[in-house]
Amino acid sequence: MSTSDHPPSELESVRKRLNVVTQETRFALLQDILGHPSELPTLKELDYVNPSKSQTTIRQHLQQLVDAGIVKEVLLPDDRRQNDLPYKFYGISESGRQFLEEHKLYRAQDTLQEIYGRVEKTKDIKRYETAPRPEY
Repeated sequence: MSTSDHPPSELESVRKRLNVVTQETRFALLQDILGHPSELPTLKELDYVNPSKSQTTIRQHLQQLVDAGIVKEVLLPDDRRQNDLPYKFYGISESGRQFLEEHKLYRAQDTLQEIYGRVEKTKDIKRYETAPRPEY
C-alpha cells in the first residue's frame, strides 16, 4: 500500500496507531494476547507474564490499545460469571487484527502460543487461564 493511496489525515491516523502498537510494552502485551491459548487473557494473566511491569502500568497500556481500536475488552455474560473467577478479558479486535496484518505485525502466533504454553504458572494463574471465556 503506497502513501498516495490515502489522504494525509488517514496517514496521520495510521502513524498514530503504529506508534501505539510498536511501543515496547504495548507490543509485548499484544504478543501476550496472541500467545494466550484462547487469545483472551485477563489483566491478572497479563500481569503475571510481565513481572517487570506493575498492574497499573499494564492497565494503562491496555487502555491505550483499546482507545486505538487494536484491543477490545470482552466481558463474560452475567449468567456465566462465577465467584472468584474473572469476567473481563482482553482480545485483539477485528479492526486491530486487520491493522496488524496490514502492517506485518501479526505473525508467529503459533510460536507465541508455544512460548506462552511453556511459561510456568501458579495454581491461581492456571485457574484463571482455564476460566470460562465469552464468545469471541
